[in-house]
Amino acid sequence: SNSVTRSEAVAFVARARAQGKRVVFTNGVFDILHPGHIRYLRDARALGDLLIVGVNSDRSVKALAKAPDRPINSENERVEVLAALASVDAVVIFDEDTPHEIISALQPDVLVKGADWGENAIVGRDVVEARGGRVVRIKLAEGYSTTSLIERIRTKGSKGSN
Repeated sequence: SNSVTRSEAVAFVARARAQGKRVVFTNGVFDILHPGHIRYLRDARALGDLLIVGVNSDRSVKALAKAPDRPINSENERVEVLAALASVDAVVIFDEDTPHEIISALQPDVLVKGADWGENAIVGRDVVEARGGRVVRIKLAEGYSTTSLIERIRTKGSKGSN
């Protein structure tokens, strides 16, 4: 499967780089996958030869306090779904509150975040730019968010059947 440990991810990147491949990294919670995520990951993958996705552990999601009932899907479920996508070459869980440590370990050539992140707010930017890599902000598709999806499900559920 495409789900890897941190040390496997480091070895995977080292092999890819030895072959002259450009490694792209992005990270997130990816709680309930929606078309916005799919397009984002496809666009990220297009910036290099392989895409590694760092996924927040359940513990770190709770620490980020998106909402007390998040994540809806456990880290293993979120990893399994991401790893099945054609645009994703490897998925690795990180437990720290920020991805700085995993970005330092992997040293990707391209770091991708959503354009909703200010340039100076992007964690790991220092690491990537220090070795001549690029940081790219990708515009997210309008009208999609896990939070709004959850809202829609709740509203439909409360209206009775249909």
